[in-house]
Amino acid sequence: MSLTTRTRLGPYEILDLLGAGGMSEVYRARDTRLGREVAVKVIASASSLDASRVDRLMKEARAVSRLNHPRICTLHDVGQENGVPFLVMELLEGTTLAHELDKGHLSAVRAVAIAIEIAEALDAAHSRGVIHRDLKPSNVMLTASGVKLMDFGLARLQDSETPRSITSRTLRIAPTEDGAMLGTLPYMSPEQVQGKRADARSDLFALGVMLYEMLTGVRPFRADNRAALTAAILTETPPPASSLSWKCTA
Repeated sequence: MSLTTRTRLGPYEILDLLGAGGMSEVYRARDTRLGREVAVKVIASASSLDASRVDRLMKEARAVSRLNHPRICTLHDVGQENGVPFLVMELLEGTTLAHELDKGHLSAVRAVAIAIEIAEALDAAHSRGVIHRDLKPSNVMLTASGVKLMDFGLARLQDSETPRSITSRTLRIAPTEDGAMLGTLPYMSPEQVQGKRADARSDLFALGVMLYEMLTGVRPFRADNRAALTAAILTETPPPASSLSWKCTA
């Protein structure tokens, strides 16, 4: 749904649009009770308020509510106004990793530092049974205090037992999700592009793709169409970063 300035969602007053994607819109808003600015996330179009999109938004809320870590965007509140659900998140100031990569590759020192902080966020999420499944540069915010991992809308929630086990845990997932390709193709692991169940290793694969891109300025798997890109992820070994025409700088 598109919101105008001064629209109220419960105690939250909309100030301006921060960003929009195919599934959601994020607004800067003011919490009138506490006098602070927050980010409010709503489903992108009122005509698309179907059960699957509402479920995705609520799944994100459940996933992020499990997590309390300085490298993960904090969930403040959830609410509903005129039948429209919304999430209230920590307002982040900075730029996305995707925006930084538009300028070219990063220095080795900065790339490794960012990768370490993403890994810290993933470790915290995985230890609480949350698999991100859509790790990509646009979901990594670079702030003055470091990395903040965002957008858990495709997260998979695992049961609460033995939280660090990757392979032995039962996944909380509807059977109809098997065979679905979920994620952003250039950063998806082989099991994801085959529609198989993702686990913590899938997120680590995506982290590896991003680190390669940070160091070289190009993605490890590239093709002209989705079918060819899928085949590349499944069958190709990317060229070593050292073989590409770039120089590692501090």
